[in-house]
Amino acid sequence: MSISSIASHFQEAESVLNQFQTEENYTKIEQAIDWMAQAIQGGGKIISCGNGGSMCDAMHFAEELSGRYRNNRKALAAISISDPSHLSCVANDYGYEFVFSRFIEGLGNSGDVLLGISTSGNSTNVIHAVAAAKEKGMKTIILSGKDGGQLASLADLEIRAPHSAYADRAQEIHIKVIHAFIDGIERKLGLQ
Repeated sequence: MSISSIASHFQEAESVLNQFQTEENYTKIEQAIDWMAQAIQGGGKIISCGNGGSMCDAMHFAEELSGRYRNNRKALAAISISDPSHLSCVANDYGYEFVFSRFIEGLGNSGDVLLGISTSGNSTNVIHAVAAAKEKGMKTIILSGKDGGQLASLADLEIRAPHSAYADRAQEIHIKVIHAFIDGIERKLGLQ
């Protein structure tokens, strides 16, 4: 691998990040922060989910809230749907497309927020999670990519990474948005 091919990764990432930085996207991030902070203030929680790298991002988001982000503060109510026993049980008994929605059915409440992550916007299990969350009276926020897929029109709020050929560029945008969420939630709750 040459230096120029290595550099191209960073140049493409910079280009995608520059495309994402719009007033519209900042406003959507602010709205998401407001909903998530209100959920926590009201005694609710944030439930996050995704597949593969997006599951890792969902876990990262939840642990930074329940654990620690940059500074010491109280734990915040957030959990990712990532327990292997739950995932394997539901996948075996009902099908993988229901691994997130079954969790929402059992633990979601009105006033909670769902953060679903899908780089394609078409992950069937995230689509079912959004439907289950809406039935529970939860707000639904989606981080997506490409053209937003089916989730673009199903979620209450969609934040979309600029179109790119592969999921890695969308995931890089998603992690930046997730860090903005965490920082914003802490600020809204007066924890910084």
